[in-house]
Amino acid sequence: MLVLANIRERWAGFLGAFVAVMTGVALITTTLIIYDSSSPKVQPRYDGTAALALPEQAVTEDGVPGDRVPWSQAEAEPLLEKLSALPGVSSAVVDRSFYAQAFRGDKPVGDEDTLDSGHGYASARLAPHSLVSGRAPVKADEVVVDRSLGVPAGSELTVNITAGRTEFKVVGTVDGPGYYFSDAFAAQQQPGVSTIGLLADEGGSAGDIAAAAKKVVDDAGTVVSGEGRSVLQTENVEHKRFLGTQLISAMTVLGLFTTVFVVASMLVLSTGLRRREIGLLRTIGAAPRQVRHMVLGEAAVVGLLGSLAGCLAGVAGAPLLRSVLDSLDVTPPGMEVSVAAWPLLTATAVGVGVSVLGAFAASRMAAKVAPMEALLESGRANRIMGRVRWVSGLTVLGLGGVLAVGTATAAADSRMNMAIFATMTLIGATALLAPVFVGPVGRLLSAPFQKSGSAGPLLVRAEMGANSRRAASLAAPVIAAVGFAVLLSGMVETMRVAYPASEALKLEGQLIVTSDGTPGNTDEVVAANPVGKAALPTRAFVTGADDRTTVIDVLGSRDERWDKPGQAVLGERMADKLGLEEGQQAPVRLADGKTVKLRIAHVLPDDPARGDFVVSRELVRTHDPAALTDDIFVPAAHKPTEVVPGTAVHDALEYALDDYNTDARLTDALAGMLIVIAVGYSAIAVANSMAVTAHGRRRDFAVMKSAGGTVGQLLMFSVGETTLVVTIGAALGVLVTLPPLAGMASGLSQATSTDVGLHLDTGTVAAAITGSLLLAVTTTVAVTWKTMRREAG
Repeated sequence: MLVLANIRERWAGFLGAFVAVMTGVALITTTLIIYDSSSPKVQPRYDGTAALALPEQAVTEDGVPGDRVPWSQAEAEPLLEKLSALPGVSSAVVDRSFYAQAFRGDKPVGDEDTLDSGHGYASARLAPHSLVSGRAPVKADEVVVDRSLGVPAGSELTVNITAGRTEFKVVGTVDGPGYYFSDAFAAQQQPGVSTIGLLADEGGSAGDIAAAAKKVVDDAGTVVSGEGRSVLQTENVEHKRFLGTQLISAMTVLGLFTTVFVVASMLVLSTGLRRREIGLLRTIGAAPRQVRHMVLGEAAVVGLLGSLAGCLAGVAGAPLLRSVLDSLDVTPPGMEVSVAAWPLLTATAVGVGVSVLGAFAASRMAAKVAPMEALLESGRANRIMGRVRWVSGLTVLGLGGVLAVGTATAAADSRMNMAIFATMTLIGATALLAPVFVGPVGRLLSAPFQKSGSAGPLLVRAEMGANSRRAASLAAPVIAAVGFAVLLSGMVETMRVAYPASEALKLEGQLIVTSDGTPGNTDEVVAANPVGKAALPTRAFVTGADDRTTVIDVLGSRDERWDKPGQAVLGERMADKLGLEEGQQAPVRLADGKTVKLRIAHVLPDDPARGDFVVSRELVRTHDPAALTDDIFVPAAHKPTEVVPGTAVHDALEYALDDYNTDARLTDALAGMLIVIAVGYSAIAVANSMAVTAHGRRRDFAVMKSAGGTVGQLLMFSVGETTLVVTIGAALGVLVTLPPLAGMASGLSQATSTDVGLHLDTGTVAAAITGSLLLAVTTTVAVTWKTMRREAG
């Protein structure tokens, strides 16, 4: 009852924590809803299947599930016979997918799902797609296309396949996407079998068919039905889902941190201003444990109320986040926002938990209040840095320093996350140790104004020294806002300078032939550029001594050093992972399901330019007819005389900038969203902290007014103190971020072999500082004015 009474009586003091929790839960709810809505769905092209038979799944080098090991044609044929004969099955269809893309003139049509757009005509039955006009393809030069392509039956159509641009005769159209060739031609393009679709007779049960199929497939693979068919996704869809997940995960992590940080700073400040009240409770018999439970109970109630409001706001905001992700092209095609129960329950639990966690420090501080505090000024406690706070602050500071140093040595993919974690840690350490700096720095900065003859600077100087702990609580959200603004914008600017310069330096003296509107380079493009590196990637499978099959990236090379039949060259890391040694014979299963024995000719130091597992280009082409070639690196002396349609030629700098800008668009968007979250949260904390402080000092204002202070003087005093606190907080925010940024710049220097300096986005930093100052001053003036008017009334 006391908890509810306190919240009802002091609702204004809890308003900021309520808004912070509501905002955090709204963000978490929205991101979880989007995450749930973007979960894999059954592809429309499998809507007509009762079940899908799939080969066993390999694991990646990191031990997580990876590609499925394709069946060879010889392995698939007896399975097809048995599956077709099952009760309730009308037919079993081998589904093949490979690259196919129409050309109109010299321009490719579409560029997203074309990597998997080619199929055998039998696959059209899996959707099912029906013939709208014409007939099924029979010959190798015949194709059936989507009627929306606008090419009627009987027309000639240029289709780009692995071999290059090829003329096909359109013999029919269907009511769905894709290019459907004769099944014999499709088997030539993708000889390995990775999916068998089971079609049901009229009235056949999908469950019964799946159960019977599992007995047939046995240990050779697995059978999925219903929603389980969603395990099959195109590479394009999976890539978009991965990028979207990275974005919303980063938003959620930062949202959680800032919510805990903001709620904790607010409750510590609020509790500090209630020391006399808490001392009175101790005087009438309240035990420390009861006081601690009271503070935690208040936080739990505020957290629950904020969570309920946040869930409603999150549901309303989900379409907006989806629109933002759509504009960045990181959502699966056709994704619809749907609200399930688990995101709401999870967000509510997180909101209450975060509130209680944020109140932990405040509850400990409240439990230590002695009964005598009821007779003392609350400011007395603010002059003390407790032993626990000293130890905690220094420990967290040391951890932040270790993480900042680790940023310099982290892998390229984790360097950004390491810098963010280092900054979070250092911001937490600075908030804990801020009372040590705020008082002396405040007196130093206010010293020049003492000679002005005004009492205001003297009062500000005295207040900063007497209540340094309260001032530190006011500065904490500013530290967070400015710190994250400096870090995130600085990372973007530093990487923008480092990566293109490094790549351009590595590629100096080369021209790069890249795909333009197509997912890769065909054999036609390779033949037009006979000189230079033209890596042909494929996926292969190696079974270790533990019988575990690992999927690896293999590159087919035309470099005469590595292009030798029956041999493979490995990097040291890959050889160690697979347990292979130089001179050893290794069985490797390739994309067509066949196994070949390769002699490990060399184990060399790792070199990304060469590849970790390199074999003859002809070997890859023989066993993976659908593979497309990566970018082709041509010496400048052999400049292409003819540019094949669907390709572009760049010099080193153009290529480096284009390659970086592809990722920079997402990086900039991520940084922008995270800055908005960090500054927005901190704005809530700044406004609430100033409001709570002004309200809690109403007796001080009354005393100063009775001593002759005018309203204008008191407002100037409040504004001066607020400006000084924000200035100190902004300075600490900048300083605390420099070590992680310096570590990141050092790491980039080592990784790129170039001199990378620390770069800051001064515009973003200035905006964060100015915004925090304007908000803090505006809130201070408004609340101080309202408080003095109330006292006067």
